[in-house]
Amino acid sequence: MKALVPTGDPDEPVTLADVADPEPGDGEALVKVEAFSINRGETFKLERPRPGDRPGKDVAGRVVRAAADGTGPAVGARVVGHPMQGGWAEFAAVPADALAVLPGAVPAVEGAALPLAGLTALRLLRAAGPVVGRRVLLTGASGGVGHYVTELAAGAGAHVTAVTRDAGRGRGLVRRGAAEIVHDVADADGTFDVVLESTGGAALPLALARLARRGTLIWFGQASRTPVTLDFFDFFAGPESAAVRHFHYLDADARLGDDLAALVRLTGEGRLRPEIGRVADWADTASTLVDLRERRIRGKAVLTLVPSEETTGGTRS
Repeated sequence: MKALVPTGDPDEPVTLADVADPEPGDGEALVKVEAFSINRGETFKLERPRPGDRPGKDVAGRVVRAAADGTGPAVGARVVGHPMQGGWAEFAAVPADALAVLPGAVPAVEGAALPLAGLTALRLLRAAGPVVGRRVLLTGASGGVGHYVTELAAGAGAHVTAVTRDAGRGRGLVRRGAAEIVHDVADADGTFDVVLESTGGAALPLALARLARRGTLIWFGQASRTPVTLDFFDFFAGPESAAVRHFHYLDADARLGDDLAALVRLTGEGRLRPEIGRVADWADTASTLVDLRERRIRGKAVLTLVPSEETTGGTRS
């Protein structure tokens, strides 16, 4: 089969190659991939690929071989899936418990945009606890996770202040329920019960200082790629008894498939709207990766392996 493999070249990070067909384990289904999305974090990993790396975590397609142990969707089911690797290919072996059925109302392009960013947002808010009536500060809000967090948190009754340097993206976040947009953490007004921080560098200490008494900062990324320095004594001029928590989306009690099903349901109901900034044929993956890395794409980038009318259907804006 054909698959995208890393090259180590920053200007052409992947290339199409012939590879062996995947051999699913007992608890894995074989999925014919119709669309996959790429994430900015994956562009960083492609800078120093390890031997044998096969990228791709966000896929949508159709089950062509059900899991041998009888779990998961049946043959022929339209699905969205979250394999740990190998999704940028014609076929992918996906754990049955990392699959969710995709109803006809949700096109494959939208389904492919859900897994990594959507799972991160859903589980991040779950880690934050009840947010109804609470003030939430979200840094690095321009990306896919930021859009999903904003929409889910606002829908749950939170007062969301989103930090983005891009005015256009700020307007998009307002449409998704953000109460306030600021272009720098230093401009955020007041104190916040919860800070969701994904930028790192100088932004994290500034965000920490804006916590309310006994507030919680959840650190889930470092998009600036700049290390953070914290001074214990700064806490005495800021929040009392603040908590700082590290977060990783795979550290959760729920199954991936169950949370994917929740994201699909919310999307089908119109309560979660993937922002898709580019849809292209997978032959254009290399250039799309470069554009995503350089922030030339607003929203998710989705690559398709079948004619676009079969994958986009009635994609919502």
